[in-house]
Amino acid sequence: MTIDPILLSVYARTFRSITDEMSISMQQTTRSPILCEAKDYVTGLYDGEGRMLEQTENLPILAFSLAPVCKHIRAYFGNDLYPGDVIFHNDVFSYGNQNNDVAVYKPIFFKGELVAWTAVKGHQADIGGAVAGGYNPNAVEVWQEALRIPPVKVFEKGVLRKDVWDLIFANIRFDIVQHDMKAEIGACRVGERRMMSLLEKYGRDSFEAHKKALFDATRKMMESEIATIPNGVYHGEGRVYYDGRHEGSQFTIRVTITVEDKRIRFDYSQTDPQTNGFVNGTFTSSASATILTLLQMVNPDIPHNEGMVAPIEIVIPDGTILNAAYPKATTFGNHLCPPNAEAIQRALAPVMPERVTAGWNNLLCSLTTGLDPQKQDKYVDIGFMGLKGGSGALHGFDGYDHIGMIDASGGVLDQDYEMFEQQTPHRLLKHEYLTDSAGPGQWRGGLGVETVFEIGSDDTQVVIFGDGDFEPAFGLFGGGDGTLNFIRLTYPDGNVVTPRNKDLITGVPRGTVYHQQAGGGGGYGDPQQRDRDKLAEEVRDGVISPEAAQKVYGA
Repeated sequence: MTIDPILLSVYARTFRSITDEMSISMQQTTRSPILCEAKDYVTGLYDGEGRMLEQTENLPILAFSLAPVCKHIRAYFGNDLYPGDVIFHNDVFSYGNQNNDVAVYKPIFFKGELVAWTAVKGHQADIGGAVAGGYNPNAVEVWQEALRIPPVKVFEKGVLRKDVWDLIFANIRFDIVQHDMKAEIGACRVGERRMMSLLEKYGRDSFEAHKKALFDATRKMMESEIATIPNGVYHGEGRVYYDGRHEGSQFTIRVTITVEDKRIRFDYSQTDPQTNGFVNGTFTSSASATILTLLQMVNPDIPHNEGMVAPIEIVIPDGTILNAAYPKATTFGNHLCPPNAEAIQRALAPVMPERVTAGWNNLLCSLTTGLDPQKQDKYVDIGFMGLKGGSGALHGFDGYDHIGMIDASGGVLDQDYEMFEQQTPHRLLKHEYLTDSAGPGQWRGGLGVETVFEIGSDDTQVVIFGDGDFEPAFGLFGGGDGTLNFIRLTYPDGNVVTPRNKDLITGVPRGTVYHQQAGGGGGYGDPQQRDRDKLAEEVRDGVISPEAAQKVYGA
């Protein structure tokens, strides 16, 4: 079939509009603030073999985890797939990325043949396991973390399998999860309808031919980007601190990047072995982190389909901290993205100085759960507003203020203050940019934030996870480091508790003041070279203190 270049563009844009519409559906129909406010989810469209056609990456590290699972589900069920099927999956040992990130897959049939899939994955408020909310810093194996869901049909031929549905949700604490999973199913159905309309308009043969052409064109775009990196072998490291069980433990992520003409290879074979604690990753979460870090250094207009990843090879041996073997605990795995990204940035900085960023603020996060005394109902909250530090600066540009984790790349939105106080019993006291938190440089890092709220429930459980209180975001080419994070609890009796960065604290009383600082990103270039007019404006606005302007910037 002759490829029509205009129609090829129509297909590419339509694929994206389908996943965008699915994303809007999720935002409008989910109930948990983790989803409807923070948008901790991804929507995707895949061909009949599970190859990526397009995705809307509200949270990038989730986005690149959908296609491997889709291919696994296709092989798992074989010919036992029918119109109207709906499949759930979260299992980290069959290409899932994190237990709480539960996916819905829906096969699309056209004239009796499987031609495509829609998929949605979102972070659920609870997924069973020993600790409400899904993060258990004391876990050493998967059963202490979550309910495992390998590929399972909850609808077959359009009919709900009530026994399967009830089995799953009997093991999950919060009813809101059922509603949010129904929203995921609905978003998949929205995508299915739009995809069917496209197939009915242009036909199966046209779709298949133009899909292949789109993959080929995208592959060539990515190959041309890789070709701009000098051929060679480059090494970088990132560090991970404390596995949740062994005080003082430290681990190193080591990447060897080989660039050869139009291909790039990321080899993590020298990375430290898996831990006997909470801090491990899965192949899918780690490979997703690698891809999203590379994408920050290339043409942003490259379509996100199977052709984009074709020139990229990723080697992560089983049994390393980035790819833990069954049945190790792995819930922390998404949060190994920052040190993974740092290893890549350090490796490529000498040969791509104008494309890499300085270090981003590392995560330090909390999750509060308890009983809302006003509503007499359980609540769970991941404090997105408090964890969002600044990104690293790059050549010619300051870092983004209050953007959050590099694995989210700005996709995780902030919490609305009034909704925070409606959906939790807490009372917000302070939330503002943190003066002098950004790493200084000719281009400064993004600012971090300070957050203070009063806990409003008795016997509250607080889970702490992250690495951001050990190592600040690093500066590049003469730029300075960002600031460290901290979380501090001041009890009503005046007792002050500073949690460890992997901690589970129970029995926190109502009236406790929660105080958090999320640091800024690293700076890029000599601070003495910063634009003086901009510096004066930032001193006036309180972004940089007069003392720092004089001492660090030489103004």
